[in-house]
Amino acid sequence: MMPGFIKLGSLDDINCTEDIAETADTIAGNAQIKADYVFENYKVACFADDTGLEVDALQGEPGVHSARYAGEDKNDTANMQKLLRELDGKNNRKAQFKTVIALKSKDRIRLFEGICPGAITQEKSGEKGFGYDPIFKPDGFEQTFAQMNQQQKAEISHRGIAFRKLIEFLKKA
Repeated sequence: MMPGFIKLGSLDDINCTEDIAETADTIAGNAQIKADYVFENYKVACFADDTGLEVDALQGEPGVHSARYAGEDKNDTANMQKLLRELDGKNNRKAQFKTVIALKSKDRIRLFEGICPGAITQEKSGEKGFGYDPIFKPDGFEQTFAQMNQQQKAEISHRGIAFRKLIEFLKKA
């Protein structure tokens, strides 16, 4: 639960409609770029996040390119198909989802990281979620993210972990 003294708003609330370029070579860097942009251009404390899927056998790819792994159109199906092709014949299917939230206020930036380790399955399974969820099975579970309900996924997901760290920090601030 977000502390009561914090008022959350959206980019729409401040009329920020720009597509902020994610040009960093790290997930943390992209989160920071977005938070810096909003803070500098709209003068509001804010947080922004970035997420990527890092696959061991592919030296961390798709990583920062997760959304556009198969092309600029951000096609989830094409991204999954490309990843499964890249892993074809590989025994090491270890992977992790990583989210970094960048909190920007005044001249300070703080980063909160969430990691969910798991593995890439051989084929898609499940209809829920988005992105790589149908082919990612978190460690200790028999289901992919796409087979889990929202509450199950939120308890163990990279985003949930990073967001809980942010909330704990804000409660102490």
